[in-house]
Amino acid sequence: MAKITVQQSEVTILTFQENDYISLTDMANAKESGSRAADIIKNWLRNRYSLEFMGIWEMIHKPNFKVVEFDHFKLQAGLPSFVMSVSEWIEKTAAIGILVKKGKYGGTFAHKDIAFEFGSAISVPFKLYLIEEFQRLKEEEQKQLGWTARRELSKINYHIHTDAIKQNLVPIELTPHQISYVYANEADVLNVAL
Repeated sequence: MAKITVQQSEVTILTFQENDYISLTDMANAKESGSRAADIIKNWLRNRYSLEFMGIWEMIHKPNFKVVEFDHFKLQAGLPSFVMSVSEWIEKTAAIGILVKKGKYGGTFAHKDIAFEFGSAISVPFKLYLIEEFQRLKEEEQKQLGWTARRELSKINYHIHTDAIKQNLVPIELTPHQISYVYANEADVLNVAL
């Protein structure tokens, strides 16, 4: 889990199955008090446009999304009697774009595409600040990833280097102490060359 600050409000980002999910609960809390966050999410989900957006997103990203159930919800969306929870949406349609996490650090999380759409419903400026802060976080992660990738590459090359020394440069009759000098000298040569 990572946290970003958007207009003085902390928003949690959860990585799930290699995708980033942003806390709709935190976003709704930024708009209203904590007790109203669930209502804001539920009301947004009732909206025909929101439901259609999520359904199309699911059809694009999940081949076995239950389209018949989605069509049933879409017909009722916007009616005064239509009420649906996030859990019901997930259960009936096999959706993957939105998820509910229980417990102390729980809440409703949505794939970044859906979360940005939810941000528009809360406030256009909030959505824009959220996108900017999210992109900043991803750029920082990429910088860290570059360091990690170089480290892993060095680790792999180390084994190649030591195996080559062992096979080609270390005579059988040397003691372990002498062998360590051969490895150290070759490492020095490699470091100077690089």
